[in-house]
Amino acid sequence: MRNNLDRHLSAVRNLGILAHVDAGKTTVTERILYATGTTHKRGEVHDGTTITDFDPQERDRGITIFAAAVSCDWDGHRFNLIDTPGHVDFADEVERSLRVLDGAVAVFDAVAGVEPQSESVWRQADRHGVPRIAFVNKLDRVGADLDSAVESIRSRLHPVPLVVQLPIGAENAFTGVVDLLRMRALTWNDGGDTAAGTVIEGVVEAAVPEELREEALRRRRLLEEAVAERHPAALEEFCDRETLSAETLSGALRDLTRTGDGVVVLCGSAYRNRGIEPLLDAVVAYLPSPLDVPPVCGMRDAVHGVQAGDDGMQDAVGEQRSADPAAPFAALAFKVSATPTGRLTYLRVYSGTIEKGDAVWESGARRTERIGRILRVQADRHAQVDRAVAGDIVAVVGLKSARAGSTLCAPGAPIVLEPPGVAEPVVSVAVEARASTDTDRLASALARLAEEDPSLVVRTDPETGQTVLSGMGELHLEVAVEKVRLGLGVEVNVGRPRVTYRETVARGVSGLVFRHVKQDGGAGQFAHVVLDVEPLGAGGGTEIGAESGFVFSSAVVGGRVPQEYVRAVEAGCRDALAEGPLGGHPVTGLRVTLTDGATHVKDSSETAFRTAGRLGLREALRRCAMVLLEPVVEVTVTVPQDAVGGVLGDLAARRGRVTDSTVRGGSAVVTATVPLAELFGYATRLRSRSQGRGTFSARPTGYAPAPASAVAPGATAK
Repeated sequence: MRNNLDRHLSAVRNLGILAHVDAGKTTVTERILYATGTTHKRGEVHDGTTITDFDPQERDRGITIFAAAVSCDWDGHRFNLIDTPGHVDFADEVERSLRVLDGAVAVFDAVAGVEPQSESVWRQADRHGVPRIAFVNKLDRVGADLDSAVESIRSRLHPVPLVVQLPIGAENAFTGVVDLLRMRALTWNDGGDTAAGTVIEGVVEAAVPEELREEALRRRRLLEEAVAERHPAALEEFCDRETLSAETLSGALRDLTRTGDGVVVLCGSAYRNRGIEPLLDAVVAYLPSPLDVPPVCGMRDAVHGVQAGDDGMQDAVGEQRSADPAAPFAALAFKVSATPTGRLTYLRVYSGTIEKGDAVWESGARRTERIGRILRVQADRHAQVDRAVAGDIVAVVGLKSARAGSTLCAPGAPIVLEPPGVAEPVVSVAVEARASTDTDRLASALARLAEEDPSLVVRTDPETGQTVLSGMGELHLEVAVEKVRLGLGVEVNVGRPRVTYRETVARGVSGLVFRHVKQDGGAGQFAHVVLDVEPLGAGGGTEIGAESGFVFSSAVVGGRVPQEYVRAVEAGCRDALAEGPLGGHPVTGLRVTLTDGATHVKDSSETAFRTAGRLGLREALRRCAMVLLEPVVEVTVTVPQDAVGGVLGDLAARRGRVTDSTVRGGSAVVTATVPLAELFGYATRLRSRSQGRGTFSARPTGYAPAPASAVAPGATAK
């Protein structure tokens, strides 16, 4: 029985398709579904007939907006595949998907090479330790060049690319590839003459063409040398025989892929259905199964419902759960979707088994819920299954309170898994229902949107009373508002986009004394704190929270402030970061040190010290020299060379700073850093300056000081 379970898990591949927008992710996914027999007609993005881009907005816009899960079978293996968005505004969808994947296929345009969002999703995969293979797509396009694309991968992403194929033909004459491991030619003839070799599911396998044989041998030798340098077993065989067998080479490539020491590179043209079958074989051969990845780590506590980030986590105990169907159940919810048939919660099952009707403990709401149905997902289509086991990615119906990032586990073995990170929104718009009778419907619709997409934030502006919707960019907010209109039929008025500013400390203060004393009958409150505030990057000591732009440390000696009160002061300081003195924007980039304090034998408490921390830091910030920060993005503009002058002038007028300019495939590629506030409406302006031939992409790079003229005095854009 155990062997059967292991064989089942070893045949599972949980993988994602990652790339820049328009690199061909969705087309690759559609061809995978076609090649595996899951669909019997090729879906096309331009026709709006794809399986994974099923949302009306995705089909209208021709881009992937929502991560879509599908399942298919290939060579006795089960693929659970997630097609992720490529637009930067939906990077959080990619983040949540990567959190639950074991491997990924990174798709690159053979003409453009590594594009800005390609780099962003690659870094996201690095953070999650997800092994990848690369697929250089669109080799049939004019200007396509495998070697240039591979060099851009090497220079911009810094992996060791291990190219295992050689293209046969170039641009429109691209017909297939040479498999350098087994030294064979694989061609696709679109149903033509197959006399040249044996047809295997549309693939013609034959000997390497004579005119390519010398080049194929040279590249095979380079591949062997690169692998032998990095793999001890391969090096031993290479030294003995001066060559590597296909079996040794394949095994070494698998090991290097799974450790991240190398990236296997394949090529093809998904649109013309060339190169997909070898890609599927590479997924089976090189990417890990649930058995090949380390056990998932979580925190266990005697109290049900301890959550990551809770104060109670200090006393929690680390625990690992391996991919064992017989172990206690543990799963992570990574996506929530409202459908006409009910609320779907997408799960990655890390350990144990779940069946219809089972009770599970939901860590986020700290309550027990019951599984209604278990579904295997095919984008917007679902097939009911009896159970889900470790390694599966499924959707369940019946959970009322689970959110993206919630842990579901066996009630008798509670565990909290680390949730995916959520990026802070950078653009906001005010929204209101056109008809006052729709106000309540709009509020419930926005709440549901925020529940499905944690990167959307809904709040009420305390000064104007307006409902403010914040997200990752203009397109992100456009899609959200359109979803309200289409889904509920609520007509919405939308204000002009505003960026989310931050405030930081340019010059700090030392020795600020704050005393919180309150006595109004009964037990009083007493807390005395002394704070130093300085810009982040100065000083030293024991630091907490550097990754969030805020560091708190204590230099109190002699036990003048007990440790539990120190933690309360830190919590109060974090509360104070929500609104800065310049305009009520969040504060970041500062270090706070508790240098001294005093307590009262009866009236001191954690509540009193938390209040002192909050009010004391607010007073300190009013005395600091503060700087307003604005979000900055890296913009990559691709235009004909005769339009470069106008583009450069326009970027300069938008306070842009050009960092690079190159010529690629006959077009000029200009890279610049530009304040996000200056990019509203840029797409229309670029089209007019380039006669409709220019394109651009942008990715966030952080925050930079805003000039005094950037925001009107007293402005409170948030």
